Amino acid sequence: MSISASFDETYAETIGDGGAEQRPGTFAVGLDIGGTKVLGVLLAADGTVVDSVRLPTVRGGDGVVRSASDVVRRLAAAADLNLEEIGAVGVGVPGLVDPETGSVHHAVNLGIHADQFPLADRISRELGGTPVHVDNDLNVAALGASFALGPDADDLAYLALGTGMAAGVVMGGELRRGASGAAGEVGHIPIRPDGPVCACGQRGCVELYASGSALARRWPTTSDVPAPLLVFQAAAEGDPRALEIRHDFAVALAECLRIVVLSYDVRRIVIGGGVTGVGPSLLEVLCEALAEQAATSAFLESLHIADRVSLAPSDVPIAAVGAALAGLRSE
Repeated sequence: MSISASFDETYAETIGDGGAEQRPGTFAVGLDIGGTKVLGVLLAADGTVVDSVRLPTVRGGDGVVRSASDVVRRLAAAADLNLEEIGAVGVGVPGLVDPETGSVHHAVNLGIHADQFPLADRISRELGGTPVHVDNDLNVAALGASFALGPDADDLAYLALGTGMAAGVVMGGELRRGASGAAGEVGHIPIRPDGPVCACGQRGCVELYASGSALARRWPTTSDVPAPLLVFQAAAEGDPRALEIRHDFAVALAECLRIVVLSYDVRRIVIGGGVTGVGPSLLEVLCEALAEQAATSAFLESLHIADRVSLAPSDVPIAAVGAALAGLRSE
């Protein structure tokens, strides 16, 4: 699977004309590590995903290191490569990450509670010294989305809608982390000053209204089917309460997108995460809410926010691909 024809020349030039064999060290592995799975991809220098491997995550620092290393070894073996032929391994993880040192702390979804767990160093040693770069999972997803969507996506916000809400931001082709790493924490922007207290301590944060957990609170269920799917299905069938919940959700999400555009003025906003499982109807109701807002202001209308929004590509493992790119860029 090739995701782009415009790969960075630093790596593309190693292919040569006619698809000649790659020189050692020109492959990269990207790992998307979550609480339940490690998804790894082997990326060739022309931006082609050669292979992918998915394994369960073993929780805890030692377990995560073993899981990650096992995925890398399996990818290398399937492609008949030695580890020395892999130029870099990039890793995206949830939690607080110091990309300079590769340390992770309070990655509770992974069972890592240490103040500074040296994840990059540990994986590198497990792989015999292969260079490893670790970054936040949203950052690498934003980088992967920017790459997958091509040259007009070098200014992009990747907004993940799951249990919570947060974004990764790419500007001028580079990740924007902010002075303290808080760039993209849009889920904790208050939009309802008289709203309930958020886990962050503020009131009325946007993720209390526009996230999977927000929908689950208003549509509790004992079903195994996620609440967003149930709400959107019931709304499509005309249920008045579901229609109200869906509308409130879309309005809050539109408010968040307006803040993102007014703050960063990114060319593209890509929406990913578990809530996108509802499909194109998410984009439809969101664009309706954006149109309602634009109708109240000529200024907002001039920004054409709805035209900037799309769902994340479903055929590209963007977080894993972005991790591979981050690993290569760190070298």
